[in-house]
Amino acid sequence: MMRVFLLVIAALWASSGSADIDAYPFDSLEQEQRFRTLVEEFRCPKCQNQNLADSNAPLAKDLRQIIYTQIKANASDEQIADFLQQRYGDFVLYRPPLKASTVLLWFGPGLALLGVLVAVFMWYRRRPQSASAPLSAQEQARLQALLEQDKRE
Repeated sequence: MMRVFLLVIAALWASSGSADIDAYPFDSLEQEQRFRTLVEEFRCPKCQNQNLADSNAPLAKDLRQIIYTQIKANASDEQIADFLQQRYGDFVLYRPPLKASTVLLWFGPGLALLGVLVAVFMWYRRRPQSASAPLSAQEQARLQALLEQDKRE
């Protein structure tokens, strides 16, 4: 009896994951492909670094529905992107536009890398020179005297 109960619970749990998958009827394969591309290109405003296709958030589900509705209404990809960007800001875009508020986002990593490279170069130039230069005659004589003294002790 316990085994049957566990099987029923496992079956219900396994089937609950498929209930979240949205099924959208499209008129053509091109519309379906556009939909898939768009939901992968936009970020869920509620989730951190998840696109609309991967997110299970209710907001992502609503946005998928909006994209579907606009595709069915023959809106272009640019019109859909503009609508989402106006409503949710640049955060929904994985590739935000270059403007004053996003300059650091675009060039910050490169500037940070350049700063690290300059710091390493400056450190390398300022570090003490290695002692691999040949010894002068006076230094060789002193070294020889120290070695002989060490042998006597």
